[in-house]
Amino acid sequence: MGPKSKNKPGGKKAEKKEEEVKLNEGDEAEREEAARLEKERLERERLARLEAKYQEQKESELAELNSLEQKFLSAQQWKMEYREHEKWEHYLSCDGIPDPTVPQQINTFMSLWREDQDEDVQLVMEKGEQVLNLIEKLQLLLMDTPPNEMTAKEAVQYQESILELQDLLHQKYNEATQHLLKTASMYEDSETGNMQAVIKDKNVTFCIWVNLRKKVRSKTHVFSDAQHGFDVPKSLVLNSAAVRILHTRYDHVSPLWLQCQGLPDLEALESKELAEHPKHKAEEPGEEEKKAREEPSVPAEEETCPAGRKKSVVSLKETSNNMEDVNETEEETEKKSEILDRSSQEGDPLAQEETRDKEEAAAAANFVDLQRFMPVGGVFHIDALQLPPQVMEVNDWTMVELVDVGLEVYPYSPEEAEDATESIIQITLGLPDSVVYFDSPVVARWDPEAQQWRTDGISNIKYEAQEKSITFVMGGFYTVALLQDAHLNMPYKAWELQPTGVDEALLIVTTDLATIQIQIKGNQCMLSSVVVEEKDVLSHITGKWMSPLALRAALKRAGVNIFPGEYSHNYVPVTRKAALAEVKACQQMALVAPAFAFASSRWNGAAGPEHVVFKVREHLEADSVQDNNWSLYMFNGQKAQKLKITETSEAFSEEIEEDSEFHSTLYHLLKDFASKAAMDKVEGASCLFMDVVYQLLLTTRVLTYS
Repeated sequence: MGPKSKNKPGGKKAEKKEEEVKLNEGDEAEREEAARLEKERLERERLARLEAKYQEQKESELAELNSLEQKFLSAQQWKMEYREHEKWEHYLSCDGIPDPTVPQQINTFMSLWREDQDEDVQLVMEKGEQVLNLIEKLQLLLMDTPPNEMTAKEAVQYQESILELQDLLHQKYNEATQHLLKTASMYEDSETGNMQAVIKDKNVTFCIWVNLRKKVRSKTHVFSDAQHGFDVPKSLVLNSAAVRILHTRYDHVSPLWLQCQGLPDLEALESKELAEHPKHKAEEPGEEEKKAREEPSVPAEEETCPAGRKKSVVSLKETSNNMEDVNETEEETEKKSEILDRSSQEGDPLAQEETRDKEEAAAAANFVDLQRFMPVGGVFHIDALQLPPQVMEVNDWTMVELVDVGLEVYPYSPEEAEDATESIIQITLGLPDSVVYFDSPVVARWDPEAQQWRTDGISNIKYEAQEKSITFVMGGFYTVALLQDAHLNMPYKAWELQPTGVDEALLIVTTDLATIQIQIKGNQCMLSSVVVEEKDVLSHITGKWMSPLALRAALKRAGVNIFPGEYSHNYVPVTRKAALAEVKACQQMALVAPAFAFASSRWNGAAGPEHVVFKVREHLEADSVQDNNWSLYMFNGQKAQKLKITETSEAFSEEIEEDSEFHSTLYHLLKDFASKAAMDKVEGASCLFMDVVYQLLLTTRVLTYS
C-alpha cells in the first residue's frame, strides 16, 4: 500500500468552492460597480434633460414672473396716490395743523410757537404731542418714499425741519421749566420745605425738585409718582439750585440717521453680493458722528437743550436708504478732517498729531458703537439748574425780577469738592413698562462735542430686573440713555409665515428670548403678541394696526429688535446670503404667500452663501395640513429646485427630488405641485397684501438671520 495523501479529505472541494465564492464576489462587485455607473449615467442624462428644459423655459418663465411682479409696482403706485390724497384731504380740512412737507407752513408754525409766551407745562406738552406727530410724519416720509418721488433737496428740507422741530420742542420744555422755577416758592412742600413736582403724559415726564430750605438732610429725594430719585452732592444742597429729570420717551438726541432708518435699499442689495467679504472693515463706533466734531460746540447756556442739535443733516443723507449716494467716501471725509485739523494747529505738527491720535484713541474706547447697541426707553435729561428770582407777594401785588438769560445751568464742578465722596451724584431711574430689557442695560451719557454716546463718567451700575429700576453714579449732570445690544434676538431660532385668510397672514419669529407674532391684513400689519418668559409684554402696542415701517420703529423703541442693520453680520454668527438669492426669494415668497406657508429649515446655513433653503407647503385653510407635509426648496435667485432630503436627513445634499424639475422662479416650481385652488388664490390676491409681506420678510431678513 502506498503513502497516505497529505491533503485532508475534501480539501480540493473546499478550495474549489472558495475560488467559486471569490469569483462570484468579484462578479457581484463588478455588477454593482456597473450598476452604479449606469445609475450615475442615467442621473447625468436626467439632469442634462432637466437643465436643457430649464434653459428652454427660462425666458418664458421670467416673462410670466415679470407680469406678476407688476403687483409690486401697483402697490407703489397706490401708496403714491394715497400720499397725494392725504395731502389734499389735509389741505381741505383747514384744521390749523401745518403740512410739514410745505416749508412755508412749517416755518410759520414754528415762528408762531417761538413767539408764543404761554409757558404753562401742560399746554407745552399738549402742543408737544402735535409736534411729535409732525416729526413722525416727516420721518416716515423719509423712510418710505422711493427716491424717484423725492428730490435730494426735499429730503434735506425734511431733515432740517425735523431737527428744527426737535430743537424748538426742547426749547419750550426749558421755558416751561423756568416758568415753574420762578414760582417754586409758591409750591413749597410742608414736610420738606422744598418744592417738588411730577408732571407727565404719554410722551414726557417732568420731575423737578427745588432746594428752598438748603438743608443737608435734603440731599436725597425720590419722585414717587415716577419712581425716579437722586442723591446730590452737599455743595449743591447748600445753594439755591434745582434738579430736573426730564424723561422723553422718544430719542431726539441720537444722530438723525439712527432715528430715520427705513427699509433696506433694494437696488443696493441687488447690486452687490452680501456673501462677499467687504474689502475694508466695518465703520468704527460712531463713524457717522465724527463729522460733527468740526462743528462749534454748544454754548454753556444752551447745554440743557439736546446737545449738538446743530449737527448737519448730511450724516442722514449719507446713510438714508432712500437718498442719493454721496460721492465722498468716509475715508476721504476723514482725510479732509485731518487736513483741516492740522492746518489750524500751531507748532510741531507731527507731535501735535501724535498727541491728538492718542487722545482720540482714548476717547474712542468709551464711545458707544451705535451699530451694535441701540437706545431704548427714551432719553433722560438730568440737569442741575440755577434758581431764578422768585415771585414775591407784596400786598395785592405779585412781583418778580425779570431776567433775560433764560434757563441757566448750575455751575457744578465736582473737581472743587474737598471730599471726593461729596462730588458723587447718585441717580435712580424707574424703567418704563413699555420697554423690554432682556439684560442689564448699558448706561451712557451724551457727549455734545463728539456727538456720541459714551460710557465713561458713569459707574456703580445696579440693575434691578424685578423692581424695574437702575441705579448708577455720575461725575456730573448729564443727558443719559439706556442702551441694549441690538442683536440679542439674533440669530432667530425659527420663523414661519402662514396665510390665515383672504389677504391675511401671520409671521412668527422665534428667538432665544422671545416669540413675536405679527398679523398681516391688507396694507397694514399688527403686533399680535410678544411672549417673554411665558408672559405677554408690550400691551401698549399690541393689537394696533400700522404700516410695516411704523411697527418696526415701535418694536425697536420697545427693545425688541428683529430687524438686522447693514452691519449686523459683524455681530451675529450667520452665513451671509447672496443679495440676489435673498431679495428674489423674498419677492417670490410674497407673491405666493396667499396660498403657501413658509418656514425656516435647519439646512439653510449648510447650503452656503449662494443659496437659501426653506420649508414650503400648500396652505389653503388653517387646519388643512399637518407639520409633516413640509417640503424643502432651494433657490439662488436664478434657479429653484425641490430637494430630496428632509429636515430629519443625516446630511445636507443638493440632490433634486425625483419627480421634480428645475425652474427659474420659485413661483413656477410651486406651480408644478400646487392645486388649482391655490394658484387661483395667488392670482387673485391684493397687491398691497403682497407688498406688506415682502417688506416684513425683507426687514426681518429671516432667510439670512435664522
